[in-house]
Amino acid sequence: MSLDRRELLKFTAMAGAAAALPASFAQVASASPSRIDARDRVFITNEDSNTLVVIDPRSNTVAATINLTSFDEDARPPFRYVTAGVAPTHAAMIHKPLYHGCIDAHGAVPSPDGRLLATSGRGSSNIYLIDAVEQRVIGNTPNPAAGPATNPERLSSGILLGREPHEPTFTRDGRQLWVALRGEDRIAILDVEAAIKQLNGSGVPALQQFLPTLEGPSQVWFNREGTLAFVASQKVARLDVFQVNPGRSSTSQPKKLVTLDISAEDKPGFTPFIKTTPDGQELWLSHKLSDTVSCRSTRADFGLLDSVAVGTMGRPNHVEFVANSNGSVVYASLARVDDGGPGGAASSQIAIIDRSARAGERKLVGSFFSHGREAHGLWTNPDNTLLYVAHEQDELPGTPNAGQTVCSAFDVSDPFKPQLIAQIPLGNLALPSGGLRNKKSINLVYVRPGVKGQTA
Repeated sequence: MSLDRRELLKFTAMAGAAAALPASFAQVASASPSRIDARDRVFITNEDSNTLVVIDPRSNTVAATINLTSFDEDARPPFRYVTAGVAPTHAAMIHKPLYHGCIDAHGAVPSPDGRLLATSGRGSSNIYLIDAVEQRVIGNTPNPAAGPATNPERLSSGILLGREPHEPTFTRDGRQLWVALRGEDRIAILDVEAAIKQLNGSGVPALQQFLPTLEGPSQVWFNREGTLAFVASQKVARLDVFQVNPGRSSTSQPKKLVTLDISAEDKPGFTPFIKTTPDGQELWLSHKLSDTVSCRSTRADFGLLDSVAVGTMGRPNHVEFVANSNGSVVYASLARVDDGGPGGAASSQIAIIDRSARAGERKLVGSFFSHGREAHGLWTNPDNTLLYVAHEQDELPGTPNAGQTVCSAFDVSDPFKPQLIAQIPLGNLALPSGGLRNKKSINLVYVRPGVKGQTA
């Protein structure tokens, strides 16, 4: 099935009209009927500001911003974010003298029980662990230079792993963290308990091994039983499958089972995101440069089940699954920005694939505007009735949230007719020297700490 831009916009008119609400995007009055637990939070990594925004889904407002920068740990200019009234550009920001903070905060994933988040710094070649309950960086220490003009904490150095740690993923038992090193050809495997101790200064080494794999590995995802690991690549049109072989403690003895040729679906060899369905039967992959998403069996020969075109220059980023009493779908966030979105503003779209159809017959059945530009991360709530969408680009002048990176919240009680609930501006991190704007959102996760989530 090959769709051009005009055809996809036709689908939008059919399936997404309900989402094209008036120009006042912020806080639509109709509330979602979903049950929202007081513990629920949405976490978003922001690559240009090196921050994590925390959204409270009860109010759809920013509840906190977690600081992964090292600015304002000292009152002297080399340590400041704003110096002489000037806020640096992103490129200048991360090259300021004595900066030891995160560079290019990118991947994020919750532990199976939702109490931990792992976040990667692509440019700083490390990962951080975040306490999702207390919303703090594990391993931060009191700042010896603390005072009225400085931050009270000094940022943890995280755990150094290697070039381009793109996406981290917890094993299903939560004991290990597998991190795809996209700038290399291997996966870093860490003991999670040891990582917490190492970050807290015990000196216990967390890194257990480097697992050789495809060149440019983008992400690992595990089957529901936790016995298999799937590894995609952003350099070659291949998919590695490993037998995990977990031990009784926080160890494993991975063994490669097969390398699959996926060039028929992904000729350019650029697959940035993979995820298994909640029932564990299928693995879905986004092929960004091929404008396609595909589906493979997680059993037997891992055969191809579906290949779905999402439109010319659609550029799919992430996929997410929603299944409730009104239907079963796969959503794919599209990086392409289309003119003529809600309120006349440019907007990306979310592709809708009907997953209730038989394998081999799944196809694009519609799309809806994401109410933001360059849609990226997607995640649903435990009830499968809410969807949150992260965006890389800021909103345009003349729109209600001009100059802001935004997150959009949708009621997906009817998965085929999403209803916008709110367009949420991400605002600033308040540093002692000035406001650091939260910018360029990548990964997004919906977390209910203490409750088994999508990685369990």
